[in-house]
Amino acid sequence: MTNKQLVLQTDFGLGDGAVSAMYGVAKAVATDLFIADLTHEISPYNIWEGSYRLYQTLNYWPKGTVFVSVVDPGVGSERKSVCALTKSGHYILTPDNGTLTHVAHYFGLVKVYRIDENTRRLPDSAESHTFHGRDVYAYNGAKLASGQLTLAELGQEISRSELTTLPLLEPTLKNEQISGMVDILDVRFGSLWTNISLQLLKELKIKRGDLILVTISFKEKEVYRAKLPFVRSFAEVSVNAPLLYINSLLNVGIALNQASFSAAYHIETGSDWTVTLQKVE
Repeated sequence: MTNKQLVLQTDFGLGDGAVSAMYGVAKAVATDLFIADLTHEISPYNIWEGSYRLYQTLNYWPKGTVFVSVVDPGVGSERKSVCALTKSGHYILTPDNGTLTHVAHYFGLVKVYRIDENTRRLPDSAESHTFHGRDVYAYNGAKLASGQLTLAELGQEISRSELTTLPLLEPTLKNEQISGMVDILDVRFGSLWTNISLQLLKELKIKRGDLILVTISFKEKEVYRAKLPFVRSFAEVSVNAPLLYINSLLNVGIALNQASFSAAYHIETGSDWTVTLQKVE
């Protein structure tokens, strides 16, 4: 199922012509193709961030939408290029380097095909080994989105178990304490987005207005510990004050009002960065 929609994500930035070249290749394949940008501001080489942004965005697009995600520090190496069909009915073309981790875990994958980089690529690009975003992913993504080829025509089907994955830490509730991880940053504002759900707070009978003991650790070494109010909006605390809130994905966020929590306390993302929450009685 395709719908002539192609969504692009990269860590290329917009400082040169790389993204425009991907647009041009896709439009040359199908002039009526609708192309949108997820983001081109993924931190350079940050595969984890690319994985999360797909998870954050994908399910809001119609079934059949084709996503191209290129965060590819191993470009030109032996790493695979793949196209996955998700259980939500979307397609993702990406290097097999962990970019599919969040989508595979939270949405599930139906099929995965290894893209034949020798035959399925932009004509006359065989001698270029450093711009697969243009030559392999945008080209084949446009072909797939426009219905000019099928998933099976991209290459050989592979087992989902063959995919490279990044470690995920599942949230837990034990001994009146919730534990999870810093999944991503609200980049522009520096808030922490955890993988701890609103539902887990409800199970611990935490409600807005409660005071929560928040502990953040890196590789089990504590880097932050404080009591934060659980509020509905940033406006409920003073400027620069810390707070706990529910983000747009209905997970717990940790922030400073009108300041960057991540910058203030040098906190990053991934399974090494753990968060525990405990209600203060």
